[in-house]
Amino acid sequence: MTRTAAYLFAKLWGAAAALAAFLCLRPWRRRRLRAAGQISPPGRELALFWMYCGGMAVLTLLPRWVVWTFQDCFHGYGWNAAGYPFFALGAVNLVPFATFGDPYILLGNLVMFLPFGFFPALLFRNFGWRRALAAGFCVTAFIETSQLFVGRAFDIDDLMLNTLGAFCGFLLQRALGRGLCCAPAGK
Repeated sequence: MTRTAAYLFAKLWGAAAALAAFLCLRPWRRRRLRAAGQISPPGRELALFWMYCGGMAVLTLLPRWVVWTFQDCFHGYGWNAAGYPFFALGAVNLVPFATFGDPYILLGNLVMFLPFGFFPALLFRNFGWRRALAAGFCVTAFIETSQLFVGRAFDIDDLMLNTLGAFCGFLLQRALGRGLCCAPAGK
């Protein structure tokens, strides 16, 4: 549980920055929609998704030592970044199913990417299963490729699991949407 709490603490920094960006860009987006004669219901603004994306950026696009330093701060050790390079070449794992034995990695990658399928399906009307798979794959491919330049690893298992996680998020949104939409009127 401490490991999960430390990861959530590290995500908090990116979430706070993303929330600030969301709040700054929201008036511009509303003016743009009004000028086009459109409106966006408050439920579609989804600041939580922005915050989630910001937190994910911290966990996945920054060097691992930055994430560990955030986690050290959570445990009360303070910021220690002396001597670590920001840009460094990472490793590549192209062997499928190599990390499937670790349940923390397996479930973590699946659950961590559920929102990348859930929220777009909620936001966009024509977001079908093919787009969910494509979005999950493209976001994951971008993350995995970026990790090569900050001393992390491109892992084919992450690519598969994260894409599957986004697809499961899409399926979850569809299942919840049907359950909520099909309730009899008056109840």
